[in-house]
Amino acid sequence: MNKSRRTFIKNSTLAVAGTALLPNHLFAGEKKIERVGVQLYSVRGTMGTDPVGTLKKLYDVGYRHVEHANYIDRKFYGFEAKGFKKVLNDIDLQMPSGHTVMTAQDWDTSKGDFTDKWKYTIEDAATVGQRYVISPWLDESLRTDMDALKRFMDQMNKCGELCKAHGMKFGYHNHNFEFKTKIGDGDLYDYILTNTDPNLVAQQIDIGNMLGAGGVASDLLKKYPGRFELMHVKDEIKSDTKGNMDGYDSTILGQGVMPVKDIVKAARKIGGTSQFIIEQESYQGKDPVDCVKIDLQMMKKWGF
Repeated sequence: MNKSRRTFIKNSTLAVAGTALLPNHLFAGEKKIERVGVQLYSVRGTMGTDPVGTLKKLYDVGYRHVEHANYIDRKFYGFEAKGFKKVLNDIDLQMPSGHTVMTAQDWDTSKGDFTDKWKYTIEDAATVGQRYVISPWLDESLRTDMDALKRFMDQMNKCGELCKAHGMKFGYHNHNFEFKTKIGDGDLYDYILTNTDPNLVAQQIDIGNMLGAGGVASDLLKKYPGRFELMHVKDEIKSDTKGNMDGYDSTILGQGVMPVKDIVKAARKIGGTSQFIIEQESYQGKDPVDCVKIDLQMMKKWGF
C-alpha cells in the first residue's frame, strides 16, 4: 500500500463499513465458503467518477465479489446503504467485506459504549450485505502507548461482539508499521494477534504491505495457523518511486518478487483463509481494470 493509500485511509477515519443481515450462527462451525474478490481501491479512480460503470466492468472481466474502501457520511461511493445494495444486486455482485477505520474515539468512555456514529457504521454494513467489517489502520498514538493499546484491543473485541449481534464479524487489516514497531520479544502484529479473540476479531493479512518491513507471510501462516480468515493477495516489485511501501510497489500477480502462488495455497491449507481479495495499487502504465482482470486469471490458473 503506497503513501496515497495511507493518506486515503487516514482521511477516511470518519467512514464506516457495510454488510447484510445474516444468521447469528454464520461463523459458528460452518464450513466457510471460499471467495475470490477484488478490493475496489484497485480501481479507485473510476470508482470515484463512475462507480456503477466500473462495477459492471469488473463483473464483465469475471469478478463476483468486491470489497469496498469508501464509506463516508453513511454512503458507499455516494450511495446510501440500501441504494448501493441495489446497485450490487442489479449487477449480480456481492460485497462480503469492506474497509472502515475504527478509532479509539468511536468508543464513548463516559457511556461505556460505542458512539452512535460507529453503531450506524455497523448497521449500514449489515444493510449493504457484508459479512466482515474490516478496520485497516491503527492510529499512531496507540502504537507505543501500552495502556491505550491494551484498551483498544479490548475495544476491538467489543466491536467483534457488536458485529456478531448483526450476523457479521469484525476484522483487522495490517500495513507495514506493525512489523516495525517492536513490543517485548515480538512486534505490534504479534501483540494484536495475541490480544484479540479469534472468535470475535478476524485477521485480514496483507501479504504485500509487510514485505519491505520484514514481514514474511508464509512464516506468519505457520506461526499462527488458522488465524487469517481473509487475505489481501498482491505481488510486489522493487521500486524507487516516491511514496512507495518501503521500496516496493504492487504489480500484476506472478510478475513480481513474491511467491504468491505458494502463499495463497498455504493460506488455503493452514491459514484458515477463505476470503482471497486481490488488491493492486500501482499499474506500471497499464489500465487498472486490465490489471485486475489478469490478476483474477492468474488466481484461476492457480486453482482458485
